[in-house]
Amino acid sequence: MATDTIVAVATPPGSGGVGIVRLSGPAAPGIAAAICGRDLQPRQAHHARFLDAAGEPIDDGIALRFAAPASYTGEDVVELQGHGNPVLLQALVARCCALGARMARPGEFTERAFLNGRLDLAQAEAVADLVAAGDLTAARAARRSLDGEFSRRVDALAEDLVAIRVHAEAAIDFADEPLETLGGAALAARLGRARDDLAALLAAADRGRRLRDGLHAVIVGPPNAGKSSLLNALAGSDRAIVTDVAGTTRDLLRETVHVDGAELALVDTAGLRAGGDAIEREGMRRARGELARAELAIVVLDARDPEAGRAAVASDLAGVPRVLWLHNKSDLLPPGAPVPPAGELRVSATRGQGMEALHARLRTLVVGEGAAAEGEFTARARHVDALGRAAAHLEAAASALGIEALELAADSLRDAHYDLGDISGRIGADALLGHIFSSFCIGK
Repeated sequence: MATDTIVAVATPPGSGGVGIVRLSGPAAPGIAAAICGRDLQPRQAHHARFLDAAGEPIDDGIALRFAAPASYTGEDVVELQGHGNPVLLQALVARCCALGARMARPGEFTERAFLNGRLDLAQAEAVADLVAAGDLTAARAARRSLDGEFSRRVDALAEDLVAIRVHAEAAIDFADEPLETLGGAALAARLGRARDDLAALLAAADRGRRLRDGLHAVIVGPPNAGKSSLLNALAGSDRAIVTDVAGTTRDLLRETVHVDGAELALVDTAGLRAGGDAIEREGMRRARGELARAELAIVVLDARDPEAGRAAVASDLAGVPRVLWLHNKSDLLPPGAPVPPAGELRVSATRGQGMEALHARLRTLVVGEGAAAEGEFTARARHVDALGRAAAHLEAAASALGIEALELAADSLRDAHYDLGDISGRIGADALLGHIFSSFCIGK
């Protein structure tokens, strides 16, 4: 537990309403007593005047004390809740510092909660995700991570790996015995179940990562198919210039949009075709570069001649993990026009036709389907990376076990266990702390 006391404004100055100054550390109760003119009883709300060094009031409001270890940080914590005027809040912070506190670093309150065992590392990161959530779906998912849903699944898998490691390492001591007589079949079966559980957790974490970070989606297609009109329809505003002239879009246009609670980082690109002037060719080069990094390609075709558009862009889609084909300008089709192939959608970006089905498909691509998606948690790219490394190590362990190379299997199991520990911070967390908590708000 820290020996110093930190202070910060825990609500943004100028946000209006109540302003909160938060203290954490052993001197917090004494500092609060000097400011309020009396001792504060734990977990009781006190109406108080907040006094300066001369005994003059800075502000008045509510003072709350939370005694260690039953507090957010696990230390003595005090909250001074006054008016949201930034001048008053900064004067109150200055008074706390004069009485022995120091200004908190970004994320230091949550860092102390982690160091004092109140939160694990994944839960601590979920605090920042909850603050930054752009909609109710993301906020609920962050709340589930903060409540420990993700951590519990990681910990359960880690416990399974410990048991498998114990079995494998015990078998090493009896190297003269056939593995089958030492429970080799049971060991392989348990490892198989662990691999299945890890694959399911990795898929859920990747959905949680997309929910937090959004899906990097690139709108591509031949010139004049309606790509910019689609961007405007999804963004709900005229973000891109739309004309009947092919090749109007020359550069990349980026827009973050929320579709039914799912966030997409959309990029509108120049139309892909052969030829074009030097500027248009540079736009197409940039479009292809963006596709190389895309998680989703939204391919916009002119519904009146979709096959020509498909042929124009097909070679540029290799390596894109997800492709969604849209037949745009459906309002211009004659009656009885052939329906698109299964899985492809017909829309009119300018008329709004088919947009509801498109929204539903985009949400499914980001967060999955149905009730299962509603029960997910947020995750970060580093979590997905750690789970991916663990999955590779479990695959190596299974291969080693298949040829009875128990030492190699045990080493791979240990590495997988360490990978899971990186997520919760229970193993080797020190190198991660500075990077993670520096991204937090002051006062969190």
